[in-house]
Amino acid sequence: MRQNLRIAGWVSVGALAGALTTVSLQTMARGALAPLPLEELQQLAAVFGMVKSDYVEPVDEKKLISDAIAGMVASLDPHSQYFDKKAFKEFREGTSGRFVGVGIEISQEDGLVKVVSPIEGSPAFRAGLKPNDLITKIDDTAVKGLSLNDAVKRMRGEPGTKVNLTVFRKDESRTFPVTITREEIKTQSVKGKVVEPGYAWIRVSQFQDRTVDDFVRKTEEIYRAEPNLRGLVLDLRNDPGGLLDAAVAISAAFLPENVTVVSTNGQLAESKFVYRAAPEFYQRRSNGDPLKRLPAAIKNVPLVVLVNEGSASASEIVAGAIQDHKRGTIMGTQTFGKGSVQTVRTLGPDTGLKLTTARYYTPSGKSIQAKGILPDVMVDETEDGNIFAALRTREADLEKHLGSGQGEEKKDLAREKAREEARQKLEEESRKPASERRPPEFGSDKDFQLAQALNKLKGRPVLVSKTQTERKDEKKDN
Repeated sequence: MRQNLRIAGWVSVGALAGALTTVSLQTMARGALAPLPLEELQQLAAVFGMVKSDYVEPVDEKKLISDAIAGMVASLDPHSQYFDKKAFKEFREGTSGRFVGVGIEISQEDGLVKVVSPIEGSPAFRAGLKPNDLITKIDDTAVKGLSLNDAVKRMRGEPGTKVNLTVFRKDESRTFPVTITREEIKTQSVKGKVVEPGYAWIRVSQFQDRTVDDFVRKTEEIYRAEPNLRGLVLDLRNDPGGLLDAAVAISAAFLPENVTVVSTNGQLAESKFVYRAAPEFYQRRSNGDPLKRLPAAIKNVPLVVLVNEGSASASEIVAGAIQDHKRGTIMGTQTFGKGSVQTVRTLGPDTGLKLTTARYYTPSGKSIQAKGILPDVMVDETEDGNIFAALRTREADLEKHLGSGQGEEKKDLAREKAREEARQKLEEESRKPASERRPPEFGSDKDFQLAQALNKLKGRPVLVSKTQTERKDEKKDN
């Protein structure tokens, strides 16, 4: 079944949303520590001593302590995490939008790595890799049987090192080797285009260090191509989140100056905060307001925001702010429901701690933790309905998830039934030829939800969902 989920392509967005988080990056030395429970710490020391002296074989002391810290933090909630050296490096790459590799966006097809698109200017782009190429071997390792994550790790490495790929190009029916030298890749988290005269589409796939600059650049490009823009679709589908200040900035691009974007509340004084649509709340460098270059018309252009169950965390902040201020229409399916903020603190030169420090609230004061944003207009992902949405993981499905803090969550008795029906449909789908089971690409002329968003902007009828209702939440004590 797990393989079928990957093949269908519509299902596995929630897992990524659970892995990435809305983060605020801090380096902090805590002054006064809370009183320590001495008796329990003595027990911990005793267990450490017993394991070290009595275990069947010698143990690595540093690993033992590292694992103990990781276990303590993991017991809190799904988004708190201890980073060892390797994990901290990978986390920083994810939020910076930079990594060392060959420079391709990939997916999986029939157990092989499929090139979705080479990143322009990357080593893979220069080596001539094309969309739909299939990678069958990475160095001497066959790709068949590897997970997508394992394949990615094998293609990444140190700058200047080489990786040998064996590529099958379907439209030429040939297999050929290519040697690529790894280098630092800068990913693009923003895409966009004029889809038809007067109407444009901008997609934010993740909130990274460079997202705000990329968003401004793409918006400028769109307005140069279409100065008389009559409608804009902001696409946040499958956006798993990222940096909090980037989400505040993208919200501020559309909202009146100084209105509330999001508020946070936690135990620490610095966790009780209101973020507003003003430069001091998102400006991270001293070179001025990055939004100053935006065309003034973007503040008033008719706006539709597309979301789905893969829209999480930072993308929910943006959707919630736009919805509460009635700046645009939220359209699609109910979002993931990750309404908590993680603070990342360094513990040493190469280790760190990601800790849930606050819940966040939309401008009207609603917590969306384990709930999500309910669209103004429910629209299915395809003309045939929301076929596999029930199978997607969401915040309320995660073990030890944080409650909303605003009352008891009610269990949705119909959810398991919907999941079973979706599993049966998925089995049927997996038996179809690969060309028939691929979901339409976001932003393409076959993108059903985008077509409905354009209808909304033009004042035309929208094919709303006949089956979607507000998703109730699993029962959990707060």
